[in-house]
Parts: sequence; structure tokens; C-alpha cells
Amino acid sequence: MKKINSLGLFFILILVFLLIGPLVMPLPPLEGIKPIEELVYPDSQFIEINGLNVHYQEIQNEGTLFVLLHGFGSSTYSWQKVMEPLSAYGSVLAYDRAGFGLTERLIPKKDINYNPYNLDYQPEILIEFINSWKADQVILIGNSAGGTVAIQTALNFPEKIQGLILINPAVYGGGGAPKLIKPLLNIPQINRLGPIFVRTIRERGLEILKLAWSDPSKLTDEDIENYQKPLSVDRWDEGLWEFTKVNGDNNLDERLTEINIPVLIIAGSEDKIIPVDLSIQLASDIPGSKLVMIPNCGHVPQEECPDDFLAAVSYFLKDLNN
Repeated sequence: MKKINSLGLFFILILVFLLIGPLVMPLPPLEGIKPIEELVYPDSQFIEINGLNVHYQEIQNEGTLFVLLHGFGSSTYSWQKVMEPLSAYGSVLAYDRAGFGLTERLIPKKDINYNPYNLDYQPEILIEFINSWKADQVILIGNSAGGTVAIQTALNFPEKIQGLILINPAVYGGGGAPKLIKPLLNIPQINRLGPIFVRTIRERGLEILKLAWSDPSKLTDEDIENYQKPLSVDRWDEGLWEFTKVNGDNNLDERLTEINIPVLIIAGSEDKIIPVDLSIQLASDIPGSKLVMIPNCGHVPQEECPDDFLAAVSYFLKDLNN
């Protein structure tokens, strides 16, 4: 009997530790954090949208407004090779989506009525930008998960968007946590440890970045430095955890036939992140869309193959204006 009692007590102590330990144990501090003033670019600007301090870069010009939406783990840096050439066609705006780049990592509270990391709310942030520009014509250019935001925005605000340019878009499926485990992520114990889990991207980030390129040898030290820069933003781990909790399957594939504006899909033939077959499928599922395949190019054509990317955009814009 004493053995059973001792064993039972042992398991009770283990259970108490698992339930209470994560809530009271001190967590390792986030290292490498720098003041935002040390991280900004010469042309960096910030705007507050519904309490969120959003980082953006822009080139103002007459004509169409192009809004550039980066993918998961990226930032405005993803567009640095093509912003100036695109400005020949109009104004160009690139901003860091919630959870990435130099945009503030706002932690949602129960007393606010929106979550800036949720795909359902991200178009609201984008529309605030568009409204502030008072643009008559807007074309959204989205890479990977940025393409998902572009599509969602066009569906929510069809009167605002003239066209879509989707680069290796992540439509079928999505980032974030699998649907089956989402309810577990808000358990207090897991939620407190979540930011620690996502810090592993510090070690895995370079490996993921190399997957995005068909030829990783083209990556420069400057590229790597700028991709790692957001890991010096205060509370970046908490922001990434919040993003992970609320994103996942988006069911956008069920609404693609509702899109009735011109759409160009650009795919790198050697994309190792979004299979090329999915871009081909997307072109089939969006009525009237056009597909351009860039050979010997990976997941980020605007970075790895900017000349080919700009040529595809140029042809699309000529057709759009004829």
C-alpha cells in the first residue's frame, strides 16, 4: 500500500509541475534586441493603424498605386530590387505585415475587437493604407502568404482593387498551426511557452531562406543580414507566436471563382516551398488569369530573378491598359 501511495504521490507531483511550472518558471530573456532607430532604413516611415505602428517604404508618383505584400518571414526588403523600376508605372508602397519586419509586435488583448495577425483582419490594415493614399487604381502584388492577403483583400473590397499580381502564392492550405491542434495553443501553459518554441527560427531561418532560392549561392551577406534584422525587434517572438496561433487553413480556394479582375500569376519553375503544380492549379481556378513561369527561379522571383519578374509585370500592365 505504501508503494502505491508513493507512486501516486510521484505522479501527482509530476502533474502539478506540468500544470503550474510553465506558468511560474522564469523564461529565458530574448537576446539581441536593438532600438528600432538602429534597424530602420534611410527611407523608413511609420504609420499607426488601429493602434499598430506599421513600418513602410514608398516611392510616390502619378498613376496607379502598387502595394507590395511580402511573404512569411520576410519584410519590405523583399522588394528592394524592384520598387524603383515599378515606380515607372505609378506609386509604390511596401509595408511590413503584422508579425514581420520592423512593424510593432502588438500583443492582442481580450478587450480589443480585432487581431492584426489574423488573415480576416489583415485586409483592414491594407485598406487603411489605400484609403490614406486616395488612389483611384490599385494593384496588389503579393508573394507567397502575401498573395493570400492580396486575394482576401480583393474578395473583401472588390471595388478598391483593379488587379492582382500573385507570386508563388500560398493559397491551397496556409501557414500557421494545423487546424486540429489550434485549440491547444491557447492553453495557458502552452501559450506562455509558445514564444520560446518559435525562437528556434533563429537557427532554422538561414536554412529556410536558402530553400526560397533556386540557386542559394546568389544570396549575399546583405540579404542574410536584412532577413535577420527583424529578429532584433522587441517582442518579435511573441508576435510570431500570435501569428502562428491564428493562421492556418483559409478556405480561399472555395472562393476563387468570385474574382473577376485581371490576375497575373508568376511562378518560379524551381520553387521548393510552394510546388509549381499549385500555381498552375491556381491559374486554372481563377477565371481569366494568366500564368508566367520563370525558369531557373525559386520562391522569390522579385529577388532572385528581378529582370524576368519585371518583364512579366510589364506585359501584364500593357494588356491591362489596352
